[in-house]
Amino acid sequence: MRPHAEHAFAAELAALAKQDDRPRPARWKLSPWAVATYLLGGTLPDGTVISPKYVGPRRVVEVAVTTLATDRALLLLGVPGTAKTWVSEHLAAAVSGDSTLLVQGTAGTPEEAIRYGWNYARLLAHGPGRDALVPSPVMRAMAEGMTARVEELTRIPADVQDTLITILSEKTLPIPELGQEVQAVRGFNLIATANDRDRGVNELSSALRRRFNTVVLPLPETAEAEVEIVSRRVDQIGRSLDLPSAPDGIDEIRRVVTVFRELRDGLTSDGRTKVKSPSGTLSTAEAISVVTGGLALAAHFGDGVLRPGDVAAGILGAVVRDPAADRVVWQEYLETVVRERDGWKDFYRACREVSA
Repeated sequence: MRPHAEHAFAAELAALAKQDDRPRPARWKLSPWAVATYLLGGTLPDGTVISPKYVGPRRVVEVAVTTLATDRALLLLGVPGTAKTWVSEHLAAAVSGDSTLLVQGTAGTPEEAIRYGWNYARLLAHGPGRDALVPSPVMRAMAEGMTARVEELTRIPADVQDTLITILSEKTLPIPELGQEVQAVRGFNLIATANDRDRGVNELSSALRRRFNTVVLPLPETAEAEVEIVSRRVDQIGRSLDLPSAPDGIDEIRRVVTVFRELRDGLTSDGRTKVKSPSGTLSTAEAISVVTGGLALAAHFGDGVLRPGDVAAGILGAVVRDPAADRVVWQEYLETVVRERDGWKDFYRACREVSA
């Protein structure tokens, strides 16, 4: 349903590699300039159009790419929905041609997920040996000079997090059971992601944090930038699901983004009215989910055109996370802002209907 970045954008990566005559770090598929162009988009000298994968400050991407060209690991930090996972996947795809060397961080992530495990059938039959060892994605990346990814680093228990310290500082992974070690090959690096809302869950130790260069991914600066992000991602998702094209509902996309930004900022877009903010993050990723769900409703139970009634229920679900407090916030926003806004009557009625 969703091919990895290196497969979905193989033609763009190949076009960049063909015309990329700039210096490349060891084992990189593209130069740092070409990696940044792949993420930010552009037009190559032969006319090939590279679609933007990330819409945001160029300098943020340049710093992230430059970090990977050094011996410092990269930590992408930001509130939920700022495309941290998306950016990390595309960085790994452009740098190493493989974005699948992934450790998903959870409260139950064991040390073996970062270091290595054992094939216990072989271990019992033949004893400790390299044949019985099961390498983690990080170990494979070290041995092959690739880019590994660790998602939601701050959700991983602190003692498991700290297994990265030796890997990132010494570029070595000891295997004491065999009296051996794996030394990182040039080209190895690691991208981790963490979100601001998890601060204090499993806070990174100062020793581990020093091993990373932290790049903060901001929320979109303008409503138009956020509309572009939502439209582009919904269009990509919609094509894979055979849904109507997003431009048919650009007005509703703009409306969803406006609602999310106003509730998130606590202020209407004209700066005249303060509003209360709900408990949820109302991120760009959630806006994409709301619009995608609306398109599915329009395709299967409507005329294929995105309308207010198709997104109203999704917005309600995104805003009202706390049934008591958030419902009051939403009702107040509906009556004081949405009800009085020109051209929003259909949207107001649809929201009132699903909120009843």
